[in-house]
Amino acid sequence: MSYVDEIYERVVAQNPGEPEFHQAVKEVLDSLKLVIDANEDKYRKAGILERFTEPERIISFRVPWVDDKGNVQVNKGYRVQFNSAIGPYKGGLRFHPSVNQSILKFLGFEQVLKNSLTGLPMGGGKGGSNFDPKGKSDREVMAFCQSFMTELYRHIGKDTDVPAGDIGVGGREVAYLFGQYKRITGLYEGVLTGKGLTFGGSLVRTQATGYGLIYILDEMLKHNGKELAGKTVLVSGSGNVAIYATEKAQQLGAKVVAMSDSNGYIYDKDGIKLDVVKEIKEVRRGRIKEYVDAVPTAVYTEGKGIWTIPCDIALPCATQNELNLEDAQTLIANGCFAVAEGANMPSTREATDLFVEKKILFMPGKAANAGGVATSGLEQSQNALRMSWSFEEVDEKLKGIMTGIFEKAADAAERYGVPGNYVAGANIAGFEKVVEAMLAQGIV
Repeated sequence: MSYVDEIYERVVAQNPGEPEFHQAVKEVLDSLKLVIDANEDKYRKAGILERFTEPERIISFRVPWVDDKGNVQVNKGYRVQFNSAIGPYKGGLRFHPSVNQSILKFLGFEQVLKNSLTGLPMGGGKGGSNFDPKGKSDREVMAFCQSFMTELYRHIGKDTDVPAGDIGVGGREVAYLFGQYKRITGLYEGVLTGKGLTFGGSLVRTQATGYGLIYILDEMLKHNGKELAGKTVLVSGSGNVAIYATEKAQQLGAKVVAMSDSNGYIYDKDGIKLDVVKEIKEVRRGRIKEYVDAVPTAVYTEGKGIWTIPCDIALPCATQNELNLEDAQTLIANGCFAVAEGANMPSTREATDLFVEKKILFMPGKAANAGGVATSGLEQSQNALRMSWSFEEVDEKLKGIMTGIFEKAADAAERYGVPGNYVAGANIAGFEKVVEAMLAQGIV
């Protein structure tokens, strides 16, 4: 049995009931087979894969808080500190009913490679709670965030672990968390990223993941003799990533014709009116179906199905496993030639394999959506320097980082004889850096 298969079996046996984590480990290790097989003796001796797939630390805790009716509510809180070989743990906090240890381990594991690819000194981690901020008042959200941070503060710090936002954790939540951290510790430091601009936040942070997605997509297209201008694009989701990916794609001349949320999707053959979507989602916090009230020529369809619309480029920006094998087959049959992942692991394993097999230009999430964490890293730098860079400065740095990620992924794929396979390339490039640091630091 190969080293990769051994480790996968070990992970499944030691982490029962964690399918998301199993899936992430399987996908990453399979794509790393080339580099692992070439260095098997060295890696086995150092127990590299055993250590690489085991988080350094997992913190689990209860979060009691009082709702507006005076009732006590209790949620579960987590922080998975996965790997600190190349820097302090870095990764978002997710507040969503679906949050469990398996999902956070999968996200933390992916984060290690993603952060490595940025070239910034950041390890990988992830955290969150099964708390649902939807439908809660500001006071309830504040009460929850303060209780959550009252435990979490012991485990984080600017040189230890620097959380950020994720699903359900936006500017409001980060601000409440930061306020409580400062209140408890008396420290005003860059311990959280995604902060407001008046207290240490960075320009471009809101746009970063979406803009970064388009920058790396554009680089991939140019490298393969194609361009974004004039192409028809589907974007799933309508949160931060989807909105700003759409904005940048439109700026570069693409035509985005569809967006979605968890209830259904809209199709606007004339191109999405982004100001309408922003009003619905960022101001009113409404549902995407409201788009057709403002744009009667658009069509809203309940349920899944956004990937049935013919397009040149697909950008899944909603959630994990939203694009399956059938969706991938439909996209390819309808002429789609490029896919870049704005969400974390939005394509199932079968879909990813098909894209690679059919030579679709495919950029996996750990590379394509690294713009958010890259800008978080830039926020840390600004906090450490006690200064703020202009929008243009941060945007330029972001573009440079995303271009660098593409080059690393493309180079690694070339070196290992799989040119154009950016899944393998991204994983190998991120892995090589982390492993080199782990080997240098000894058995820790």
